[in-house]
Amino acid sequence: MPERIDDCRLIVRRDTNRGMNTNVRIYANEYIAKYMERDRTLQQAVNATTLPGIVGDMLVMPDGHEGYGFPVGGVIAFDAVGGIVSPGICGFDINCGVRIIKTNLDEKDLKPNIRQLADALFKSVPSGVGSRMNTGMGASDLDRIALEGAPFAISKGYGFAKDAEHMEESGCISGSDPDMVSDFAKKRGLHEVGTLGAGNHFLEVQKVEKVADQSMAKAFGLHEGMVVVMLHSGSRGYGHQICSDYLERLSEYQRKNGIKLVDPELSYAPIGSREADDYLAAMRCAVNFAFTNRQVMTDSIRKAFEQTFSKSADALGMELLYDLAHNIVKEEEHVVDGARHKLLVHRKGATRAFGPGRDEIPRAYRDHGQPVLIPGSMGTASYVLSGRSESLAETFGSSCHGSGRLMSRHQAIREIPAAKTLGSMSSKGVELRVHNRSLVSEEAEWAYKDVDEVVACVAGAKISNIVARLVPLAVAKG
Repeated sequence: MPERIDDCRLIVRRDTNRGMNTNVRIYANEYIAKYMERDRTLQQAVNATTLPGIVGDMLVMPDGHEGYGFPVGGVIAFDAVGGIVSPGICGFDINCGVRIIKTNLDEKDLKPNIRQLADALFKSVPSGVGSRMNTGMGASDLDRIALEGAPFAISKGYGFAKDAEHMEESGCISGSDPDMVSDFAKKRGLHEVGTLGAGNHFLEVQKVEKVADQSMAKAFGLHEGMVVVMLHSGSRGYGHQICSDYLERLSEYQRKNGIKLVDPELSYAPIGSREADDYLAAMRCAVNFAFTNRQVMTDSIRKAFEQTFSKSADALGMELLYDLAHNIVKEEEHVVDGARHKLLVHRKGATRAFGPGRDEIPRAYRDHGQPVLIPGSMGTASYVLSGRSESLAETFGSSCHGSGRLMSRHQAIREIPAAKTLGSMSSKGVELRVHNRSLVSEEAEWAYKDVDEVVACVAGAKISNIVARLVPLAVAKG
């Protein structure tokens, strides 16, 4: 059983009898902790500590819940020389992530046009299972996307040159190699660039309901009442197939080398092995694909606003606040126990939250801390946070990525009537556009933890600072 440290933290101390190589540190108040005990979240976290090469503690963010072999909301770091890499820990939707696009509109400007805008967005950004978009790009372009990321799309006219300045990794992570991606993955990805997908992916028009930190909000260009757009999507079938391909390959590696795992879903390869190098090169292709996917959708969003308001996106102030990943493996340097380490940090359903001063933060935000974008469930609030220096010392500069599921999608559909979900959205005045209304409850607010509690927990633990609370005005999803 975990031991409570303070109001926001628990710990499962290292137990060599259980094969644990480190502690599990859990960020959870009493409300959140009771939900983590309902599934295998904590057991999966303990299982992960049996892997070799771990540096520091295994971390579970307050949105943590059971995932494939490893909890969603989990963060774990391995030595970049003597450690490992694990596809299952990164996850299937590689670089599933969030971006916010600002506008110079206020809610009063939007209200007369909200239905027209919702229709235009739903039409402009393909969504749903199997959604496709004809960008005119071919196989060679897909390989360039894998190598160059969002800047390639910008060079093709999808967005503003300055967009890349406000993305994690400037929209392109180095070290990718499309030769390490299967033909089937490429086939799946070819017509998915610029598409939202299904599941918990969404496009949401929001207003800034409340600013909690005026100084930080000013630095981020936010004020109460302003309209923003939040976009949540990832690498689609392209990234999913890359993960599937390498899980199969690394499972075979375990068998050939006689490696016994407490959970076969935690299959891994040692850093420096051919298998690890190939996976990392392919994973980075999916990272760049996802940055590009969100960039092309951003162009479609801007065009929908232009069509609705008869003004250019530039005149509407549609600048990118930030874009970040929450399913990714990254090489980073961190100080652990007083020593500097080069690490492979695995974040699965967890967001980088670097505090002020890190070179990886865009220059515009470097003195303030990285923007951290936290979507809630459909119909509830979302948040903008900022990274704090404490997070670098305690969580490898990481924070939560959302509110965290309480129910599986199938359970939510079974137990929450679609009419209840639709009625809730309507009562809040939220315009909803969705392909399959019978499946709308899979993302209902009751299927998730209370995002206000989750965010309060990371703020209470001093790993992120609350900047602003956002509420939805219109939602489009698959």
